[in-house]
Amino acid sequence: MRTAIRRPAEMPWERAKMEQIVRADIAAFGAGRAEMANAMIEQSGVRVPPDRNRGRAAGINPSGRFEPVTRHVFDDGWNSIDELPPFKTEVQIEKPRTIITRNQSPDISFDRSINPYRGCEHGCVYCFARPTHSFMGMSPGLDFESKLFAKPDAAKLLDKELSKEGYQARTIAIGTNTDPYQPIEKQYRIMREVLEVLEARNHPVGIVTKSALVMRDIDILSRMAEKGLAKVALSVTTLDRMLARTMEPRAATPTRRLEAIRQLSDAGIPASVMVAPIIPGLTDPEIERILDSARNAGAREAGYVILRLPLEVSPIFKDWLLRHYPDRYRHVMSLVRSMRDGKDYDSEWGKRMKGSGPYAWQIGRRFEIAARRLGLNVEKTPLRTDLFVAAEKRHEQLMLL
Repeated sequence: MRTAIRRPAEMPWERAKMEQIVRADIAAFGAGRAEMANAMIEQSGVRVPPDRNRGRAAGINPSGRFEPVTRHVFDDGWNSIDELPPFKTEVQIEKPRTIITRNQSPDISFDRSINPYRGCEHGCVYCFARPTHSFMGMSPGLDFESKLFAKPDAAKLLDKELSKEGYQARTIAIGTNTDPYQPIEKQYRIMREVLEVLEARNHPVGIVTKSALVMRDIDILSRMAEKGLAKVALSVTTLDRMLARTMEPRAATPTRRLEAIRQLSDAGIPASVMVAPIIPGLTDPEIERILDSARNAGAREAGYVILRLPLEVSPIFKDWLLRHYPDRYRHVMSLVRSMRDGKDYDSEWGKRMKGSGPYAWQIGRRFEIAARRLGLNVEKTPLRTDLFVAAEKRHEQLMLL
């Protein structure tokens, strides 16, 4: 076994895979797309042997985009690469100075959020948050799924920030980047501590998750919901359990997510479903079935987001598609690009969530018709902000003069 250290322009690649991708792009879009395929290849890493990434979605572990060099492990002929251990989940403690993240994006309905964890063990291959791991000097590929960061001081930091003079309460979104109920939450319980602070302050919260672990906190959420302070959305990408297992390997099964919607709704907690992301040519035939199943489980509202492939997500998703659905590669990527002005991704505000073009328009109309037929989104559930309780000032230093 040897480790090659090269600059990005010199990255090695599996020749057979390179040829397969190039042939697919040329066949689908003409020779002009070969350059795009090669550019994607240069940004990726060598595919990890199946025994090492068992239970993970990503098949590659490319270096982050900010790294001056890249490192690739390859077999030097002695078969010593077989001695490398599988990727195991490792958790490091992160000590941030603040916990509330602000944004001014016109594409989303909230201006603040909380991320109890960095990285996500659910390992959804399409996750748009993968590129954030590059800021930590790690890979958006397998590192994002296996090298995680926990923020155990999140509740204390939140209490401190809510106590600041002049703070105005607005809905805090949790689960918009990485899932707050990913498996390590069972051990660290950071999300529950955050909810305890929010409940004590009567602060509104909106949660998005793919995990049935959210049912653990029904006691807190139901009390908050009685005051109009909480709602929860379950993300359901597909009802096909086999597809979900390869695409979202450590998230709850589709059945468990629907059961979570049912239990939340029965407890009086406004529950909704997010059909997100919709992958054209792969999961878009299920839009109506997902909405129908969620409505029967008690969902009141629904939303959707088209597949997003920013930065390193694109090669990671393409590699996954070639491994599991090679016969659909050309069709899926053709539809993706038809909704992104011929590119893998378009980050322009107003387009990045819903896409553009005839196929994106068709998906939007199908979603609206199905939602209307099922009585979803008839009434939106606004969360109250007028009940917010500011903490009493503690340990305030007296003025000298």
